[in-house]
Amino acid sequence: MDLQGKERFAKLLHHRAGGLKKGEAVAPPIVSATTYHLPEVDGASHVYGRMSMPTWDMVEAQLGILEDAPCVAFPSGMAAISAVLMAVLTDRKRLVIPADGYYVTRVFSAEYLAAYGVEVIEVPTADIALADVSGGAVVFIETPSNPGLDCCDIALIAQRVRTAGGLLIVDNTTMTPLLQRPLDLGADMVVAADTKAPGGHSDILFGHVATRDVGLEARVRQWRKLSGAVPGAFEAWLLHRGIETLEVRLERMCASAQVIAERLAAHPRVANVRYPGLEGDASHEIARRQMAGFGFLIGFELPDAEEAEAFLAACPYITQTTSFGGTHSAGERRARWGDPVADGFIRLSVGVEPVEPLWEAIAAALG
Repeated sequence: MDLQGKERFAKLLHHRAGGLKKGEAVAPPIVSATTYHLPEVDGASHVYGRMSMPTWDMVEAQLGILEDAPCVAFPSGMAAISAVLMAVLTDRKRLVIPADGYYVTRVFSAEYLAAYGVEVIEVPTADIALADVSGGAVVFIETPSNPGLDCCDIALIAQRVRTAGGLLIVDNTTMTPLLQRPLDLGADMVVAADTKAPGGHSDILFGHVATRDVGLEARVRQWRKLSGAVPGAFEAWLLHRGIETLEVRLERMCASAQVIAERLAAHPRVANVRYPGLEGDASHEIARRQMAGFGFLIGFELPDAEEAEAFLAACPYITQTTSFGGTHSAGERRARWGDPVADGFIRLSVGVEPVEPLWEAIAAALG
């Protein structure tokens, strides 16, 4: 992380300090009230729980410091993704999405948005910079892609989309605003599943939308209020706490991922290792230009599904689960979810375990 990022994170850790009164709790309180004292409505800070809650305010302020933009909180990453797409696909009816991105985004687009007359165009992440974005299309990208870890040039795509009168939305879940800053690179909106690294402890669902466009922010907030897709106060409180250790967790996770990716690439049983931090990786040059770190996700292949499952079962320091970004290293064979990957492809999310014991466990399971 650069100096500006470190200063931003220091500000985040103390963002409540200026408003604290003597004897007030440093940690934000959990306020789960749905109703508020309203002898009159004008000037009330809160009106009804579906519209806003004090604990949301705290985490939205915290996320806003990270993104350097207003943020709208949601109860999951998919709630944020569906909200932003529903908010912008009104007069715009062309949507470009990654063919190799998060499969739930693809399912939502194909089964629901297409039914409302949206033309859904799937393009592989590696080719999306050359996609047809004419006609004011909404372009939704995910870089690095999940799970293949291909990267695309955000600034280049943003320029092309803007010239064509479209909108660019970036799913920044895999990187977080500490490692990649799509709004600074020209994106109109960012979505993220804070369930992953920001929460960090695999115990909450949460998401957010960030944008510097006042009109787009208002549309997203209106969608949240009308749809009722609102987060809980306890989840907001847990996310606020989790974010406060995000920088130190990411530092360990990314450093360990670099070591493990290099060792996996040299291992005779392992093929097609994908990690943007490897100099020979197809996405390395783009990642080096637009990211402040290479992340904690690694993709690699074993010969077939049986060997991949046997490896996962044999490694005591890899939790077999379908998420990433937590303190525990986690791995799964992604083909079981229908992702367009080889049967033996494994997505590995590197956690905060000390790197040498973690590698020794991985090497033993491979052996």
